[in-house]
Amino acid sequence: MQPNGLITLTTDFGTQDSYVAIMKGVILSILPHVRLVDYSHEIAPQNIMQAAYLLQIGYGYFPQGTVHLIVVDPGVGSKRRAIAVATPEAAFVAPDNGVLSLIWYDAVERWGRDRITAVELTEPRFWRPLVSATFHGRDIFAPVAAHLASGVSINEFGPQIDQIVLNDKVCPSIQPSGDLIARIIHVDRFGNCITNVTLDDLRAAGVGERLSVFILDQQISGLYRTYSDGPVGSPMALIGSGGYLELAVRNGHAAQMLGVGTGDTLRIRS
Repeated sequence: MQPNGLITLTTDFGTQDSYVAIMKGVILSILPHVRLVDYSHEIAPQNIMQAAYLLQIGYGYFPQGTVHLIVVDPGVGSKRRAIAVATPEAAFVAPDNGVLSLIWYDAVERWGRDRITAVELTEPRFWRPLVSATFHGRDIFAPVAAHLASGVSINEFGPQIDQIVLNDKVCPSIQPSGDLIARIIHVDRFGNCITNVTLDDLRAAGVGERLSVFILDQQISGLYRTYSDGPVGSPMALIGSGGYLELAVRNGHAAQMLGVGTGDTLRIRS
C-alpha cells in the first residue's frame, strides 16, 4: 500500500474532552501536511462491535492509501497487543481487541491472507518518549499512524503476526433449526437498529423476503425496500445502505419503541 497522506480517526472519546485534539496534535507534529478526517468519535464507550461495524461500512469509500486510526480500547494498559494491518488498499492502526474483525474478514475474502500484512507494534522509536498506561491513543497509536502515513514500511513497526483477535459476536450464527441468531450492533441517531446480518447471511440461512424477526416478545414480519414503504408508526425490517439488516420505524424511533439496544439478540426465520 502506498500512503496518500490521509488519516481517519475513529474513537469512543466524544468531543467534550481534549483527547481527540491531543491525538491530532501528535500526528501533526510528526506529519504537518497530513489530512485528517474525523470518521466518528461517538462510538459508545468501549463498544468494540459498534466500531467494527462503522469501520466496515465506510472505509472502502476513502482513497487508496488511507491510514485508519482506531482507538476503542477498553483494555488499554493491559497485555492486549497494539497492531497495524495493511491491505492492498488501506492500513489500520488499532488495539488488537476485535475492533478490526470485519475489516479482516473483508480483506481475506477480497485478496486472500497472503496479501495482508499484520504486525505487532513493538518498536518504541515510533512512539512518544513517555508512554502513559492509560492513553496509548496519544503515545503509541497516533505516532505510529503518522509514521505509517509518511511512508514508513509497516514491517518497521514490529514483527509480523499470523492472526489478529477476531470477535465472533460480529457475525450471526445459524442454528440446527435453521434459525439465524443475530445481534444489534449499532443504533443510529434516527433510532434504527442495525444488526450484524447481511443479505448474504440471509441467503445462506435460506431466509427470504417473507422473513420473521423475533426480538424480546415482539415479532416483525416481512422485508421492506425503503423506510417509506413501511406503515407509519410500526416496526419493520429492511436492508440498509451499509448492507445490513435493520429494524426501523417509519417516522419513529425503533430502539425506543421496541425497548432494545446495542448487544440485544434476535432470531430470524422464514
